[in-house]
Amino acid sequence: MTLAAEAPDIDILGNLKDPVFGFAHHRGFTHSFLGLLLVQALVVGLIYVIWRLRGRKTKDPNLPPRWGLLLLFAYLAGLTHILLDFTNNYGVRPFWPFWEKWYSWDIVFIIEPLLLILLIGGLVVPGLFSLINDEIGVRRKGPAGRLAAVVVLLGVITVWGVRDYEHRRAVNALDSRLYDGDDPVRVSAYPNWLNPFRWYGVVETQDFFATVQVDSSLPDVDPESRMGIRRKPEETPVTLAAKRSYLGRVYLDWAKYPVVETEQIDSGYIVRFRDLRYYDPNQTRRDLLGASVELDRSLHVVREGFGSRGRKP
Repeated sequence: MTLAAEAPDIDILGNLKDPVFGFAHHRGFTHSFLGLLLVQALVVGLIYVIWRLRGRKTKDPNLPPRWGLLLLFAYLAGLTHILLDFTNNYGVRPFWPFWEKWYSWDIVFIIEPLLLILLIGGLVVPGLFSLINDEIGVRRKGPAGRLAAVVVLLGVITVWGVRDYEHRRAVNALDSRLYDGDDPVRVSAYPNWLNPFRWYGVVETQDFFATVQVDSSLPDVDPESRMGIRRKPEETPVTLAAKRSYLGRVYLDWAKYPVVETEQIDSGYIVRFRDLRYYDPNQTRRDLLGASVELDRSLHVVREGFGSRGRKP
């Protein structure tokens, strides 16, 4: 089940081909309810091969492997992977290929320190107590780590509950005000990696995007909070050509608040794609999960890039 829970991330092998292909297929087939069947069948098949190579030996000869049940457990473990990925703001496509819409809960950061502390503690603490009990000769009752596992699971659910409550407060605060005189069309709040009351708000109006920091412990957005305004640029033949490229289509399918910037160079144009979810003006790394398409003067795609790497189409 441990292998099965990690198995969906085998899609990172797509980066070996090129970064654009890797980005297009990340959290796709292997993170869907249908694709998970194949992934977990491979995991159970690997265990079956190992079992055969060991001469079909088990610790208890009277307890033969039940491969169908193992496949079910493996699938359940894979579902926990999809659930955990759903909680952050990158999102998942669980209904692929029938419905390729991205879903995200947006309540925890991609790397959440508190959850890591809870999970590591659930592994380490029972081992320490087991060593102590062995030293003083205390006999163990029941499986080791059961209590710790229950406490950690309750802790994770509590973190999610608090984060969800504060997330809703942040979204309501963003939705209840005007932005430069305009009503919001769409609002989102994205988590801080440590502070559960601090959120990065993104707002879309008819003419522009606004970004603002939100304190969910307050009923409204602080009027003195610094706000970033990005006007929606007009479409041009250059931006349309970039959006029709393979990378452009993939990026716009994934991005929630896409912004496009065009730079003219000697050989043509560079069109940069960014998602405001990962473009906080207060952050130093503004190119996080950004993409670019280079076009010649005839608007043919010359190069597609994701992050610091690229490819020629």
